[in-house]
Amino acid sequence: MAKFELKLPKMGESVAEATITTWLKEVGETIELDDAVVEIATDKVDSEVPSEVEGVLLEKLFEVDDVVQVGQTIAIIETEGEGGVEEASAGTTIEVEETPKEAVVIETQIAETAEAVTTGGVTDFSESSKFYSPLVKNIAAAEHVSLTELEAIQGTGKDGRVTKNDILQFVEDRKNGKVETQPVKEEVKIAPAVASVKKETPKPSPIVASGEDEIIEMTRMGKLIAHHMVESVQTSAHVQSFIEADVTNIWNWRKKVKDDFMKREGENLTFTPIFMEAVAKAIRDFPMINISVSGDTIIKKKNINLGMAAALADGNLIVPVIKNADQLNLVGMTKAVNDLAGRARNNALKPDDIQGGTYTVTNVGTFGSIMGTPIINQPQVAILALGAIRKVPAVIETPDGDFIGIRYKMFLSHSYDHRVVNGALGGQFVQRVKDYLEAFDVNREF
Repeated sequence: MAKFELKLPKMGESVAEATITTWLKEVGETIELDDAVVEIATDKVDSEVPSEVEGVLLEKLFEVDDVVQVGQTIAIIETEGEGGVEEASAGTTIEVEETPKEAVVIETQIAETAEAVTTGGVTDFSESSKFYSPLVKNIAAAEHVSLTELEAIQGTGKDGRVTKNDILQFVEDRKNGKVETQPVKEEVKIAPAVASVKKETPKPSPIVASGEDEIIEMTRMGKLIAHHMVESVQTSAHVQSFIEADVTNIWNWRKKVKDDFMKREGENLTFTPIFMEAVAKAIRDFPMINISVSGDTIIKKKNINLGMAAALADGNLIVPVIKNADQLNLVGMTKAVNDLAGRARNNALKPDDIQGGTYTVTNVGTFGSIMGTPIINQPQVAILALGAIRKVPAVIETPDGDFIGIRYKMFLSHSYDHRVVNGALGGQFVQRVKDYLEAFDVNREF
């Protein structure tokens, strides 16, 4: 009998790890070729890992909720054949008994952690609301990194998650004197003759459910979104600017060309790609809205990748990304919007489809709201909410005087991080979006 190593496959250029959510096969079960063995999750996208061979599941190397790196072996499958080696998908032969490099690193860190325990230098991670992988925790404990220091590290992983490289770089910088060592515990002195008392984070009062109340467990995605929203508010100083735009020209132009657009392109022309086009043009005019913050430095993004918040059937939201949006014409933007929206509704997005966004647009008008105050999608610094288009009476200025007419108008709500985006930039940006929308050419060819 031979043994095959089932590895976590590569799922996109920017995806380095995944979380085990469900084992679909148990040890001893027969596995057919292409059978799904385990479900994994990368932030908001779920997917399955299929088997590349037929055989019997011999061993599961990770438990549910464990974080696995791309390329790591997650299970051993016993197959028909001779020898104790397995044929990897790349065609290389690997000894099953050989300890993977990742395991050596983890074992070393665990050993160092055990040594740290004996010296009383272990960090208590239970007080943190952030997620840290077991390997990051082990390194933090072994290197006597306090919880305060750990939470101050600007992670480069998805949603700011601290990776192994991040904490190793922090440890190196600390040794070189580039960062200051923080105390593990903050203490408040009461009086010289009285022992110090530790500050404790107040815990919320428990909520008691009566016998008639329904207890509903949050979904995994719901928990991720809740954590992401709270973390964003705690990270960024949110402020908003509001402006009203007259989109009558856009309304009339779309009504005139949408049928011909469908016949020629085979795509439904909605307002979203038109708005996205205006946002991308405004970002080119104000590139300092297309940034991220890392500690005391600003990262100015080269590409304009627009996140497009989309509602799912279960009420949750997902944000697929239109890459290099400023390089698309209206036809290309329409195809990208429709493709991502369709695959989002059908739960068919790939992990890379939601990676790399630099600015986000959300359409609160879909639900009838005329405006909103959206929460910034970290690590971005701004987000634009599009309100419902309404038919309203308005003052129209002409060379012959002012008069009252019926116009189509909408509110644009711009939330931005006041740490790095001041009121002038935040207001000028949303004003520029308004200008592009109101200057829309009604004689334009699509």
